[in-house]
Amino acid sequence: MSALRDLRRFAGEAGTVLAEELGARWRLTLAEPDTARDAAVLMLFAPTAESAGRDPDSLGPDDLDLLMLQRATTLGSHAGEIAFPGGKLEPDDADEAAAALREAVEETGLDPAGVDVVGVLPSHPLPYSNFMVTPVLAWWREVSPVFVVDPRESAQVFRIPVRDLLDPRNRVTASLERAGVVFESPAFLVEDVFIWGFTGKLLEETFHYLGWAKPWDPDRKHFFTL
Repeated sequence: MSALRDLRRFAGEAGTVLAEELGARWRLTLAEPDTARDAAVLMLFAPTAESAGRDPDSLGPDDLDLLMLQRATTLGSHAGEIAFPGGKLEPDDADEAAAALREAVEETGLDPAGVDVVGVLPSHPLPYSNFMVTPVLAWWREVSPVFVVDPRESAQVFRIPVRDLLDPRNRVTASLERAGVVFESPAFLVEDVFIWGFTGKLLEETFHYLGWAKPWDPDRKHFFTL
């Protein structure tokens, strides 16, 4: 199995065959489609430290990790949540891929010269803050150091192994009660890293369409409050 070939296939199909299906699935929860703002996130896959130097086409999902960050706890929305680098599109951004890369540089300090954009997926709703978010799949060809650029925006920047995200033992259903209403989402609990909500759903869908997902027990709940 070649993870890079899977990513390229998924990106190609998402622009043609899967576009209608993905769009229909992902837009089900959009609250205000006429007023939603545009944003983009960078789903940046890289060889793990142990896999560095090998032929990229020889690497499987277990040989990769993903760049992620934790949002600052002082932010007004989605505070403290684990997310992909990204943010809203600005007038000077050429497209969604450019916006995702710009935001990643601003948040993590990575060198964009070492990043290859693999493809752009259909936009995904983020109803809580009323965004339509375009996921940008990318490959970290030349890995560069990353760090928290602005502590007012991010609490930490890190890379998480894909094998840990795919491990059924690390899969749970997040259950959040807010104002008497229960919200649930696919989630990932890897040691002290808890990924849920928009990012959990995006990972769930991506792994499913890549063909990497493993069966897990959705009745295993992780209850929490905000």
